[in-house]
Amino acid sequence: MKSSSTGVFIIGAAFCLLSATLHAQTVEELSKQFPGDKAVMLNKVLEYTIDVKNGEPVVDSHSNQQIEFIDGNSASYMGNFGFSQSNFQQAVAYEAYTRTPDDKKMKVSEFKTSDDKESFVFYDDVKYTKFNFPSVEAGAVGNLDVSYHDKDPHLLSPFYFASYIPVVNSELKITVSKDVAIKFRLMGLDTSKITVTTEDKHHNKIYTFQYKNCRADKSYTDAPDYDWYSPRVIFYIESYKDDKDNVVPYLGTNNDLFKLNYSYVKAVNGQITPELKHIVDSLTTGVATPEGKARAIYGWVQHSIKYVAFEDGMGGFVPRDAGLVCSRRYGDCKDMASILTEMLNTAGVPAYFTWIGTRDMPYKFSDLPLPMVSNHMISTISLNGKYVFLDGTDPTCVFGTPSAGIQDKEAMIAVNDKEYKILTVPVPEKDKNVICDTTWLEITPDGVKGTVDRQMQGYFATEAYGELMYRNQKDMQDYFKGEFVRGSNNFHLDTFRVSKQANPNDIMLSAQFTLPDYAKKLGNDYYLNMNLFKFYQKAKLDYPERQVPVSRDYKFTKRYVTILKIPDGYKLTYLPQSKTFHNNIWGFNIHYEQKNNTVIFTQEFYNDDLILTSDKFKAWNDVLDSLLPTYRETLSLSKI
Repeated sequence: MKSSSTGVFIIGAAFCLLSATLHAQTVEELSKQFPGDKAVMLNKVLEYTIDVKNGEPVVDSHSNQQIEFIDGNSASYMGNFGFSQSNFQQAVAYEAYTRTPDDKKMKVSEFKTSDDKESFVFYDDVKYTKFNFPSVEAGAVGNLDVSYHDKDPHLLSPFYFASYIPVVNSELKITVSKDVAIKFRLMGLDTSKITVTTEDKHHNKIYTFQYKNCRADKSYTDAPDYDWYSPRVIFYIESYKDDKDNVVPYLGTNNDLFKLNYSYVKAVNGQITPELKHIVDSLTTGVATPEGKARAIYGWVQHSIKYVAFEDGMGGFVPRDAGLVCSRRYGDCKDMASILTEMLNTAGVPAYFTWIGTRDMPYKFSDLPLPMVSNHMISTISLNGKYVFLDGTDPTCVFGTPSAGIQDKEAMIAVNDKEYKILTVPVPEKDKNVICDTTWLEITPDGVKGTVDRQMQGYFATEAYGELMYRNQKDMQDYFKGEFVRGSNNFHLDTFRVSKQANPNDIMLSAQFTLPDYAKKLGNDYYLNMNLFKFYQKAKLDYPERQVPVSRDYKFTKRYVTILKIPDGYKLTYLPQSKTFHNNIWGFNIHYEQKNNTVIFTQEFYNDDLILTSDKFKAWNDVLDSLLPTYRETLSLSKI
């Protein structure tokens, strides 16, 4: 154990008693209760103490986790464990050990602490301490106790009941001084299974949240971040009494949150540097309209300032001065917002620091007045009586269209030091994000050959623009083959071409290909399946078993047209029927027609949801029940 206090040992003793009770279940009983799982978390317990000292809230916490290993072979992938800490939540004491089936305590002797940054983060201050539980076998219990000091009570983390394995007892206990008022919200799926009790004891109020037999969070490749579904408690300090018995607002309202947020930016950009002023002047000289100036400045920041993510103490909240960002030519989202806001205001275009959450999180300022609602910062401008949201971190984003990651999110806009607005970022409709893919087919002695034109607009185009921006010529072949593949695995890409428009909102890709053995010839007849793309074949949702929602990047329309030239000396003898199916969730149009010596096959699909919740899963599957059988349809051509 690193460092300790009497309080840690008292709490630890209480946990040992609870563990002994839960451990009364045998390995066989746990294996029967949780079939297929190699380990079960007996306890996932977090206790907070919130008090007032020296006129300010003070928060300490203690975590206990106990894992029972059901399978003796689970050591290779379950024995490795750990915990995180940061500048804001510092670990002040920790201990880990294994309690063997014959009740021996085997302490962990080696802990390794390293950075725990996300792959997209250049630097952050989160540290991860990992270790291996010793003597792991069936019936052994791994124990981890960690005591923390939370340096900034504005930043209390939610408590998640679920884990990557089932949890027998998941519990949050908050002991709050009567000088402190807190609020809480239950969020996620299955919150009805969370029991909430309160108790008055001495000068404290104790809140207990408990979830028994919590199933493991199940992962899906098409699911949003676990904040959209994992059951949890979000709690925060609303107000407290200082040493003069005055009630001090803390995070009870958005006014409190804005006051906190603005404290991070109020001292930023005291004056513009000569270098940055020169750049602003060079970009806007001769530009008559505010929109023209805004477009020029936004484009310069997108392509001249490299986005690099930082998370380093208060550096995760306070933007750097625009002049520093300019001289460095890189910065994080706050820095990009800083330089954008400074440059735009210098050019006479009113611009404002804006706090916003990405679509990874389901939170809204109108529901929760907390810093956790916003994990991102942008700049917002007032233009022609409307607000335009400018995300400098996205180099492909088109001016006037929000970056895809902030669609439908609430933004807190700092109009000045006392005034703010909360506005919702618009969502581009499905007819703004369009793929129109046209294939011309000709039957050859070896199969078919074809030409493709793919026109992309909206987010489809900007995604492609980004892919092309960062790929070298060597990687292009693989990228285009992935984009154009159709028909079968025998697809061969012969040539490809990009017709970039001046606006990355509209891109045309073209290609020529061969598809050996695709058209089947039997005697004097050809048989050909015009469904070159069999979309959604594995898209059925496991309803009602699955409750986790499905995430879509944006609303869209996809249109695929296949035009087959009827070979000379042949005629169309069978044409599949057209089919249309729509409900209140989505749908498709499939249309066959003959025009002169061509057969034209059109498929159209659309998505009108960013998040598809479980109450819509049946309707989604109903469309697939109608669509998938059409993929077996084949037309026939006979010799005249």
